[in-house]
Parts: sequence; structure tokens; C-alpha cells
Amino acid sequence: MSDNIIRFGILGSGVISNSHAEAIQRMDTAELVGVASVDLPGAERFAQTYGIHCYPDFESMLADARVDAVCICTPSGFHKDNAIQALRAGKHVVLEKPMAFTRAEAKEIEQAAVESNRVLTTICQLRFFPDVQKARKIVEDGMLGKLVFCDLSMKYWRDPAYFAGSNWRGTRALDGGGALMNQGIHGVDLLLYIVGDGKVVYAKNCTRFHDIEVEDASVAVLEFENGAIGTIEASTCANPGFERRMEINGTRGAMVLVEGRIHKLIVDGETRINGDDAAVANTAGGNAPPAWEPYTWQLGNFIGAVRGEQKLLLTAAEGSRAVGIIEDIYRFGCERT
Repeated sequence: MSDNIIRFGILGSGVISNSHAEAIQRMDTAELVGVASVDLPGAERFAQTYGIHCYPDFESMLADARVDAVCICTPSGFHKDNAIQALRAGKHVVLEKPMAFTRAEAKEIEQAAVESNRVLTTICQLRFFPDVQKARKIVEDGMLGKLVFCDLSMKYWRDPAYFAGSNWRGTRALDGGGALMNQGIHGVDLLLYIVGDGKVVYAKNCTRFHDIEVEDASVAVLEFENGAIGTIEASTCANPGFERRMEINGTRGAMVLVEGRIHKLIVDGETRINGDDAAVANTAGGNAPPAWEPYTWQLGNFIGAVRGEQKLLLTAAEGSRAVGIIEDIYRFGCERT
């Protein structure tokens, strides 16, 4: 790190690893060194794609003095142990979501980071979207008045093949949960980030359609510390699937976010933003940045923190907030229907 470049290794060679790799290779302050995975053929293909080294195992990566930081991109059930192992080996850590399955597990990770004196961030890259930052400030500045309702809808669709083609998706041990813990945790994180903390007062979790161990439909009622009430809806069996939508209502106005964009903003009877439905619906098109770009925003902050130049915005404590709410929702159980 003498030249101020942070050199990364990636653990895991699945789909999400590509976003990390593409982001790192586009950053002047970072260099991608290599990859390791229990799927050695997959790691070899990944290494060839990005022109990097393929380690035979994780231990070999951790033993390489060139590697300053490790991106943990393994199935969710391995996140805690992989992160702690990397921290204890003296590496800084970028940990994919969910960072853990419970508050207690997240605390273990946080403690390991403190004891190793290393920087750990958990991936919540959507927080860095410009409109998300604007939405948070709108709420903080009281533009909507006293908040009354704060609702989050995540009605997604996953074909049965999505789960059938994986040996870990939809399992309690490795996925930790379903529509909430896997697909929905980013939305839950954004809700808490924009609106503030809350507590779960009621929830119902069901497995309606998929042959999986965890929920594919969930609804929860929350009370927020600011006095608002609201709901979280999450599903992977809402065919054909819809965009993530957050609606915040106050005594002075309302705001609607679709994915990472403010779709509508009304304050004191004045419509300040009135989004085009057709435009915001196409989140894979020109309105959404490439998958890797938000990672450069968060990794830039991580690198700044490693170098002692910036305050880390997504600490382990921040990453555990959504985990804790989902843990509370799961306490209400899951029934097969």
C-alpha cells in the first residue's frame, strides 16, 4: 500500500463478484489482484476474464502480502466466518449483503474488525445514489412535516428455476431467509436510512409458491422512532414483478421513490417532482447506472477510510440495522400455504 493503491482480492466467483471486479478495475485508487473460490473452475474462468491471479484457496489469498483488502462475495451463510477470517489475517474487508443473519452475528464481525484494527464495510451501495441522498435530506430537513406513513413495497418475481438452479438459494443455512433477507434487504436498509429506526409490531411470513425453506411473501407493520407507522411488503412470487417503491407521507407533503430515484415529491400542495411512469419503470435502461457504478461510489469511500482520508459511511453497525429489523420480522415465524 506504499503507493497509496489499495489492492483487492475477491472471494467467490458468482454473479455479484463481477460487479466488484468491474468497479475495482475502473478505479484509479484500486487494483484487482486475484480471486479465490471453492468452485475452482469458476474461479479460473473469472481470473481469465479479468486478467488476474487465481488462488487455489482462500488461505492462499490471505497469505499474499500484496492483498490489502478482500471482497467477500460468497453465499450469505458464509459471510460471517469469511469476514472474520480475513480480518484476523490482517485484511480490510468489503462484505456483501447480508453481512450476517442476526444482530449477534453482526456484532461478532464488528468486534473482529475492532480487534484487528482493520476497516470493514458492508455493501449497501444504493445509499450512494444521488436521489437517495436527496430523499434523506428532505426528511431530515422536515420538508414533509411530521411523518405519518412510511411504506416499502418490494413485490418481485423469481422463476422457480432461479432456486432450482442453486444449491444454496432458498435455504435457511446459506440464504438465511428469502424475499426479505436476500432480495429485500437493500430496500429495508434504504427505508431505515431515509426515515430512521423503528420496531416491528406485527409480521406474517409465508411460503406461497416456491419449493424453498424460507419465505417468498412477507408483510410487516412497523412503528418508527419519529412517530410514523408503516409497512414492509416483500415477495418473490408477485408475477411479473414490480419495481421497489417507497412512499413517505407527512403532514406537509409526500415523497415516492421508485428504485433509486425520487419519482414524486409534493410539498405544501406544490408538485416539485412528477416522474414519468414509463421512464422510471425501465430500471435496467438509461435511468439506472451500470451495475458496477454504485460499487465505485461505495468502494471509493471504503478506500478513503483505509487510507485515513475519509470517514467510513457504512460501518458494521450501520450494516446491521436492516439485519436486525429482518431478524425481528422472522421472529413471527413462516408458514407454508
